[in-house]
Amino acid sequence: MKHFGLLLLMLVLVACASPGAPDGNLSDRPIRVVTTTGIVGDLVQNIGGERVSVISLMGPGVDPHVYKASARDVIRLQDADIIFYNGLHLEAAMGDVLERMQGRVRTVAVTAGIPRESLLPSDKYENLYDPHIWFDVTLWKRAAEHVRDALIDLDPSNASVYRANADNYIRQLDALHTYALEQSATIPAGQRVLITAHDAFRYFGRAYGFEVRGLQGISTATEAGAADVQALAEFIATRHIPAIFVETSVPQRTIEAVQAAVQERGFTVAIGGELFSDALGTPGTSEGTYIGMVRHNIDTIVRALRGAA
Repeated sequence: MKHFGLLLLMLVLVACASPGAPDGNLSDRPIRVVTTTGIVGDLVQNIGGERVSVISLMGPGVDPHVYKASARDVIRLQDADIIFYNGLHLEAAMGDVLERMQGRVRTVAVTAGIPRESLLPSDKYENLYDPHIWFDVTLWKRAAEHVRDALIDLDPSNASVYRANADNYIRQLDALHTYALEQSATIPAGQRVLITAHDAFRYFGRAYGFEVRGLQGISTATEAGAADVQALAEFIATRHIPAIFVETSVPQRTIEAVQAAVQERGFTVAIGGELFSDALGTPGTSEGTYIGMVRHNIDTIVRALRGAA
């Protein structure tokens, strides 16, 4: 009942929001941007630079699959000049609110510019796709281009700023992609098996040559059962996988249960470290940026799977 009342309040707030263009001349002030995840917020900040003022609704450690918008979030969304979100049903629990914002506030899914043939199908739902595209840096470049084009469309008088920022950022992404390829190649192909709490790394696996297994599926909305734990433990013990990984946005107990089940089979698997999957690290740290987060992940994976100290 409490959730129903909050949802009703949200819909009233959205219904009362007046549609139309952003208030005032955008060239005279920063663009008010609201993003769902910090990963999307970091992307928009890099493309928009000083022209944007970005608020991200989901901070470090927040799982976007199950995040529900608060009344405060709805007010922020309706006060924005433009809303950027991931799309592909990543923000599933916010779907109703985002849908009702369309036509009242400009909304942009950063994944909308990616060709469907480049997407991986959902492992559970027909006609849906895996939303975790940011783990293939080449696809995140396409998202950057889409953000650039959306900002130019909103604020054409500053098109040169957005183009220059995007060109600079895409060069950094090219360097990041090269780094990930080079580091991955230091692990023998047969040892490139990445096991995590949920199946967020399929694009990473395809791009950088890893076999990927997750205890949970693409979404964390439903918990893994005992049979899932036992099946994954058997796979690890049979393949002698040296390390598995926890994620910052998923409770560690899920991977610890797998580790214990592997131990029962007479094999010891280490927890190789903590990976950032659906959320960035703390603002102000390297992992608080997309580039820093990806570098942290690849370094952690390589160090654990190569057996380095």
